[in-house]
Amino acid sequence: MSDPCPEGGEVIVGDAAEVLPRLAAGTFRCCVTSPPYWGLRDYGHPEQIGAEEDVEQYLKRLTAVFREVRRVLRSDGTLWINLGDSYTSGNRRWRDSDKKNPARAMSYRPPTPRGLKPKDLIGIPWRLALALQADGWYLRSDIIWHKPNCQPESVKDRPTRAHEYLFLLSKAEGYLYRHDAIREMTNGRGRLRNRRTVWSINTEAFHGAHFATFPPGLVELCVLAGSDSGDTVLDPFFGSGTVGQVCLGLRRKFVGIELKEEYVRLAEQRLWRKRVAAH
Repeated sequence: MSDPCPEGGEVIVGDAAEVLPRLAAGTFRCCVTSPPYWGLRDYGHPEQIGAEEDVEQYLKRLTAVFREVRRVLRSDGTLWINLGDSYTSGNRRWRDSDKKNPARAMSYRPPTPRGLKPKDLIGIPWRLALALQADGWYLRSDIIWHKPNCQPESVKDRPTRAHEYLFLLSKAEGYLYRHDAIREMTNGRGRLRNRRTVWSINTEAFHGAHFATFPPGLVELCVLAGSDSGDTVLDPFFGSGTVGQVCLGLRRKFVGIELKEEYVRLAEQRLWRKRVAAH
């Protein structure tokens, strides 16, 4: 099922694992996405990814989705994945609501994975990156998304987390990477240099969404580096539509896949506002 979007974009309502096999091979220049994090959000859908009891099952499901992503990418295509980490729950099976972030409240929490201890950092992003590498992807770069305005934490036995990971993976040894499009200023010298692997970008709230959203500034760098004007960009976990919004502003086409119709409605509103603003 497809929903109407501004010219140059399409949103498909459905499960990425079921939709992607129906798409033609070699369609997309790049994929930019942020899949659901494991055990951190309850999106209220029976088929949601991220609510698995076993972290290995979560990784297996994502690996299968990205295997199909690899098939629908062009031969020189790239995959950009943003993923946050989580800690073991100590076998607590629920989480209280948070006044600053109500979406953190959960009626379920997965058990502590085998081999880990209470309070362990699980290492989800790297577990996925290595699983994708083993599945055939070229793992080209790990990028630190530094959040200058990160959410405060009350913990007193570790530093406050102020970063997430972004991974650049490619379908083949040779691939499109427009390094000139994302060069950065040198400190105090006014000259451009090759972009480093730490990207300082503020998080941004999206009115109407009760979940974390991909900041446009982060997506923009990925789209600029991984595609040219007129190319088509894929996001199999479309959420509120940030990738589509950025693509419209950069003269790229996009296809988004989203499981929850509620989020599709949010994305449509956002994308139509973008179109009106552009005209």
